[in-house]
Amino acid sequence: MLPISVAEPVAVSAVLFDLDGTLLDTLPDLHAAACAMRRDFGLPDLPLDAIRSYVGRGIPNLVKRVLAASLDVADEAEPPPQEALDSFRRHYARENGRNVHCYPGVLEGLEMLKAKAMPMAVITNKAGAFTLPLLELTGLAGYFEVVVSGDLLPKAKPDPMALIWACGRLGVSPAEALFIGDSINDFLASRAAGCHVFLLPYGYNEGRDVQELDCDAIVPTVEYAAQRIRNRKIKV
Repeated sequence: MLPISVAEPVAVSAVLFDLDGTLLDTLPDLHAAACAMRRDFGLPDLPLDAIRSYVGRGIPNLVKRVLAASLDVADEAEPPPQEALDSFRRHYARENGRNVHCYPGVLEGLEMLKAKAMPMAVITNKAGAFTLPLLELTGLAGYFEVVVSGDLLPKAKPDPMALIWACGRLGVSPAEALFIGDSINDFLASRAAGCHVFLLPYGYNEGRDVQELDCDAIVPTVEYAAQRIRNRKIKV
């Protein structure tokens, strides 16, 4: 694995992005909703860094982890109580977008890829009820031809289904696509789909270091990645 650089430019036909921890820092909103949910159940607030480590596998898993105050709640375990899901969704609907911001280099990178006529998609495990309003609120919606939320298809990341489906909608082979994310879920989904994968070091990776993952490269910003991406369908 290459350290925070890409040795050679990569030629692809589409670029796919994760959302939370890659394009947008949504942690303050998620933390506020999670703590409000815990208060509904008579539980104390959790620190911001705890919520950071719980993010990445969709709302049901986040709720289970927040209730247990533990990262080690298995995906296969019983679903969280419906009352807890309803509580989190209610609080998050209020908080969603309130304190969110784009990471440095995101807008510059998206503009650069747009100028290269690069088809782009967002693939997130966030529910569609929160994804689409967030993209509109932050001004990112217009960059993406395809948006795949966590509840659109039967399986979400780390399963490759969403990536393969998005590539189909964009009219490209997964082998011709690059996925840019921040977590092991993004890495596993990309590898299983057969996509190239770049990882960012600043997001939410369930307490792990992305340096542990054998991705194509670790890049410091989306702008840096965009500088090294060439649209293989455009002859130069």
